[in-house]
Amino acid sequence: MIRTLLIAAALAAVAAPAFAQGRINDRQHRQIDRIQHGVQSGALTARETARVSAQQASIARQEARMRADGPGLTAHERLVLEQRQDAASRDIRRQKTDAQVRR
Repeated sequence: MIRTLLIAAALAAVAAPAFAQGRINDRQHRQIDRIQHGVQSGALTARETARVSAQQASIARQEARMRADGPGLTAHERLVLEQRQDAASRDIRRQKTDAQVRR
């Protein structure tokens, strides 16, 4: 029983960073899809598109730098990336729903 619990705990510790990595990358892809949808629907102007796309690229560069210094992301690094993605998501939503439209 105890051995089973220890094995389960070890597997959870190994799987958590991999799950977080997938979650961060999945979210990045969903946000890029939201930007593309905004462009196609005309909800994002060229300037808005450039701004939110640059923000996504900046987050991706930061993630790459964080991953370069070790085998994975620390809990703090994941938190920082998720906070930046939260802010980027809010920016995408604001830009898509403002009164400006592509002509």
